Amino acid sequence: MSPWLQLAAAGGEAAGGAHGAEEGAHVVFHLFGLPVHESIVTMWIVMGILILFGVLAARSLHQVPRNRFQTAVEWAVDALYGFVADIMGRERARRFTPLLGSFFLLILLSNYTGLLPVLPHESWFQPPTSRWGVTGGLAIFTFVAVQAYGLAHHGLGYFRRFLEGPVFLWPLTVPLAVIEELIKPFSLSLRLFANIFGGEAVLSGLLAAMPWLVPAGVMFIEVIAGFVQALIFTMLSALYIEAATAEFHHEH
Repeated sequence: MSPWLQLAAAGGEAAGGAHGAEEGAHVVFHLFGLPVHESIVTMWIVMGILILFGVLAARSLHQVPRNRFQTAVEWAVDALYGFVADIMGRERARRFTPLLGSFFLLILLSNYTGLLPVLPHESWFQPPTSRWGVTGGLAIFTFVAVQAYGLAHHGLGYFRRFLEGPVFLWPLTVPLAVIEELIKPFSLSLRLFANIFGGEAVLSGLLAAMPWLVPAGVMFIEVIAGFVQALIFTMLSALYIEAATAEFHHEH
């Protein structure tokens, strides 16, 4: 059976909706008594690929590029640095591009694992970003990083960012500001999860109905969508860090 027919055969179940997908989750093995689901296994594989790529790239670096591989790596790093610099300036981009670039590459590769014709339907394999637990973990890490960078930059004065408006309104505005800050990771995780899971469900449903007519076109759309979602997550994370580390300008 061809890979596309295998994908189409499995597509009917995936098109059933989020509830059906969650029921399909299962434990691959236990580690120190803790269950490890297939999305975590896939995430570890993606992380291993990125680490291996980074090691290979670092070993072949020269002052002047001598091969296309180093040229491509330098182009990608420059592109990520330029993207972050446009958001928070060159000085802070030097500090935060490694973190934000890692976010982008990890999410991008995780998104693209769902486009493989056979592996996404193996019992040990699941696109990580199609699980809310994974996207939620990434968003929580972003939230913690934002607060840590804000505190490191401003000290305890960082909490002044929650004191907006006249003092007599603080009992109302401070809780709202805190709720807004807590909503940010929720919106990050939900946006990424919903788009990737929705794309997986649509792709599987269409492949089940017309396995020979739509794969190329739908997969092209999913390639673009996976890139855009990784870019949006990275951009919003950069904006949150930029806001947390910016200088405050309160009127007195």
